[in-house]
Amino acid sequence: MPRAGVVCCLVLAALAVGSGCSSTGAGEGRPYAEVLGENVAASGGTVAGIVGGVLMASKLSYLKPEYIAGALVAYAVYDPLAPTWSIDVSAAGDERVRMDLRMKSLITGGEGEARRVFMRNAQRMVDAGGFAGYEVLRYEEGMEATRPFARRVASGEVRLVKSRQFPQL
Repeated sequence: MPRAGVVCCLVLAALAVGSGCSSTGAGEGRPYAEVLGENVAASGGTVAGIVGGVLMASKLSYLKPEYIAGALVAYAVYDPLAPTWSIDVSAAGDERVRMDLRMKSLITGGEGEARRVFMRNAQRMVDAGGFAGYEVLRYEEGMEATRPFARRVASGEVRLVKSRQFPQL
């Protein structure tokens, strides 16, 4: 199919999806932005955005194989779906656990969340093991100078505490 035919089909598909628009219903006592957001989603606003994006990329010649290959390589290096922190957990004695956290190299935020991640994982261990709580024995944060990018690291040790009132728990 020639390029004009593809563009025509995409435009017709966007018009067909967008033809199901309903009224905004702003008089129902709900905020206008909420009603508008529902109507955009119901009328295919997402589909129209994708079609517009493809049309723009086509017009700017970004759909060439070299651009697509570059985008795939960048996606593989950055990997936005990978977890920001990797956690190594090891036993450090009787009811003591050591956690080593390493942040991935290429990030877009999350620099100040190491302690929250540490505490959340300690609480998960308490919940999973049937303990009453935990005590943080040691916690430290820092930077690890690796090549080509430095990365944040954190490590700490917690003691999992059993209940004093109910020792059998």
